Amino acid sequence: MAKILIVDDEETVCESMALIGRRSGHETSCARTLAAGLELANTGAFDLVFLDVKLPDGNGLEFLPRLTQAPSRPDIIIMTGYGDPQGAELAINSGAWDYIEKGCSAKDITLTLARALEYRKQKLTLAGAKGVVALKRENIVGNSASLNACLDQVACAAGSEAGVLIMGETGTGKELFARAVHQNSKRADKQFVVVDCASLPETLVESILFGHDKGAFTGAERAREGLVAEANGGTLFLDEVGELPLATQKAFLRVLQERRFRPVGSPREIESDFRLVAATNRDLNAMAQTGEFRSDLLFRLSSVVINLPPLRERRDDIKELARYYMDKFCERNGLSPKGSCPEFMATLMAYGWPGNIREFINTIERTVISAREEPVLFAQHLPTAIRAQVAQSGVGHRGAPPAAEEQSAPPAVEGELPRLNDFRETIYAKAEKQYLADLMSVAHNDIPAACRLSGLSQSRLYALLKTHELHRSP
Repeated sequence: MAKILIVDDEETVCESMALIGRRSGHETSCARTLAAGLELANTGAFDLVFLDVKLPDGNGLEFLPRLTQAPSRPDIIIMTGYGDPQGAELAINSGAWDYIEKGCSAKDITLTLARALEYRKQKLTLAGAKGVVALKRENIVGNSASLNACLDQVACAAGSEAGVLIMGETGTGKELFARAVHQNSKRADKQFVVVDCASLPETLVESILFGHDKGAFTGAERAREGLVAEANGGTLFLDEVGELPLATQKAFLRVLQERRFRPVGSPREIESDFRLVAATNRDLNAMAQTGEFRSDLLFRLSSVVINLPPLRERRDDIKELARYYMDKFCERNGLSPKGSCPEFMATLMAYGWPGNIREFINTIERTVISAREEPVLFAQHLPTAIRAQVAQSGVGHRGAPPAAEEQSAPPAVEGELPRLNDFRETIYAKAEKQYLADLMSVAHNDIPAACRLSGLSQSRLYALLKTHELHRSP
């Protein structure tokens, strides 16, 4: 007997789904809101969750990572609206096991339920047989649901030889995750070779990647081994793979297929047994559609895809990150460990971090160095630009005229303030909605164009538009 949780605000849906579950011999529970569903998932050992997308207190897809990180690690089946292919796509892209369409037959739901539980049983059996192995995650700090979901993908990828594509905004730590895949694989004792595709001189790309013989071109005074050969037995990491020239993409595709290549000017081919991991901050699917990136190479690269969340979507990790890097930079600079006041952490939490982890680390280092021997870090120790932006957001929030739906709200009692987290989330939600509205206006409601401008994937952009109820104009 399995335990099933149904999260839907429609009473009839809850009742019918619960009846199907009980008829199959399983125990069922229902929740009418995301908050209630999360509470049940965190206190009960559920095997499966049927999750609606549109709920009174939020979007089910946005909460999916938090549900999958509940103690029992349940599998999720998304319930989409009638004839909503976009909802089905978003469900799978967001990590759901499967999706069902509201209104489908009890027979179809029962079949999906049986298959999901069979899959779960097999997965748990194999996991128990392998035992628990600690994941090496050097310099990957945090335990938020979205970060842990990525680490689960690292663990899965590390156990195979499949190609891995790591996607994320600039500064999200793509190379750290690439190294984690390597360090947890059977190739960990071999070379991890980094190729910065964005800085490869176009005239020397093939020489740098594949090597060359002496005299192959002007200036080639001696033979040189390429980076592909150097990665033999280990991992080849193509950073910013979207910047690889088209001509080189074609040549590299054959190398991936055959694991053989010919150095420039050489009459013979060389073999190299390497594991490929690639990373990009660009939307390769959109690039493939416009001919900027070879679709056949994209298929080869993306056997396993890991989408890294930006720092603004894993704010639960900020305090831990701050403490880790404060201690690290104090030790590096021979300083005594420092404490911090609440306003210091509150400012870090309120800032949007457009440069993500990279900007965060640089900020903490700069702050520690500027404070020198002072034992406690205050918000005033942070860069002026960060404090000014946070202050501006707060003033704009307090001074803006009330929206139409807010004008009828009763006035706040003097001295009464919202909780800081609620205040911060409100600011961020409004700013995000305005950004998306401006983005779609600038892109003339063209989704691929909006993805290129924002650096978001199509599935992520669709999810955000749906969350903020922003609809494309016809």
